[in-house]
Amino acid sequence: MKLIETEFEYNKALKRMEEIFDAEPNTKEGQEADVLALLIEDYEEENYKIDSPDPIVAIKIRMEELELKQKDLVGVVGSKGIVSEVLNKKRRLTINMIRNLSDKLKIAVNVLIQEYHLNS
Repeated sequence: MKLIETEFEYNKALKRMEEIFDAEPNTKEGQEADVLALLIEDYEEENYKIDSPDPIVAIKIRMEELELKQKDLVGVVGSKGIVSEVLNKKRRLTINMIRNLSDKLKIAVNVLIQEYHLNS
């Protein structure tokens, strides 16, 4: 087995993984599946990397999932005006806002600290 370097090799590895996915651990095929999973993951990380979402977009998506309104973030982020400014990218998130939003919305801090552009 070798590193996956091309899209053809990647597709071939995916097909093989489908064939041996349910292999018993500690068998030849089970060990092959373990190694193949690592090789596939490595190739995907290199070629299909997904960047973290914009923090404000992540907040809005999570609010939608939890069926929350802007008013539900009053006290978490600040006043009604501050919530509006943050969600409209007129004001940056502060450390305290990030901590509070992470706790309330269960969004990873590393997503919320990402750089984003303010609207003028």
